[in-house]
Amino acid sequence: MTEVLGLEDLSYRYPNGQPALSGVSLSIEDGECVAIVGPNGAGKSTLLLHLNGLLQPTSGRVRLLGQVLNGDNLKWARQRVGLVFQNPDDQLFCPTVFDDVAFGPLNMGCPDEEVRWRVRSALDAVNLAGFGARSPLHLSVGEKKRAALATVLAMSPELLALDEPSANLDPGGKWALVSLLKGLSLTRLIVSHDLEMVRALCPRVIIMDRGRIVADGPADEILADEALLAAHSLAPGVPVSLI
Repeated sequence: MTEVLGLEDLSYRYPNGQPALSGVSLSIEDGECVAIVGPNGAGKSTLLLHLNGLLQPTSGRVRLLGQVLNGDNLKWARQRVGLVFQNPDDQLFCPTVFDDVAFGPLNMGCPDEEVRWRVRSALDAVNLAGFGARSPLHLSVGEKKRAALATVLAMSPELLALDEPSANLDPGGKWALVSLLKGLSLTRLIVSHDLEMVRALCPRVIIMDRGRIVADGPADEILADEALLAAHSLAPGVPVSLI
């Protein structure tokens, strides 16, 4: 299979010198759906911010579709990594849903007809057809989450990276989102504290703790290992704090 994402000995220190990532290496192949779980301060969200160059590593490399990310190809990378933040209000800032979803394609230089097609296709994909004229301020939390997802799907990314997608959703909203994400064929990397969601979505699970990968394997094996989960504050039934 084709590798979509490769991290090679990735390390990152905050400006104050505090380490956040220490020697993280992993490979994700085309079509995989992978979960990253771990306790508060594990470095999960910090890792996501490296995938399209929002953060630059202190050392190590990020490889996307065979290209090493650097200062010259970040625009290219940001068109291919769709990063969905935990708080949808961080991605919805325009007067209407249409404007938010159209923002990325317009900045790519797509012609108007293609922009309209991308917006319509993305809203259809997240079950928000007909929502284009609405204000994001008047959407429910679940609708905002799906609208934020549409803003990245409109860019036709190769990799979809989601930070805590089920946060603040009621059970109905969570399972609707699970169904939606299951129906997507692109490569997905999901950071979540929701082990129930992880179990339903991801055949592969990575555990991070203190900036390192401490386990990486089939979800059935990782999530059945109660001693491993407990050692990293992931005991069944105990919510995991996120950074």
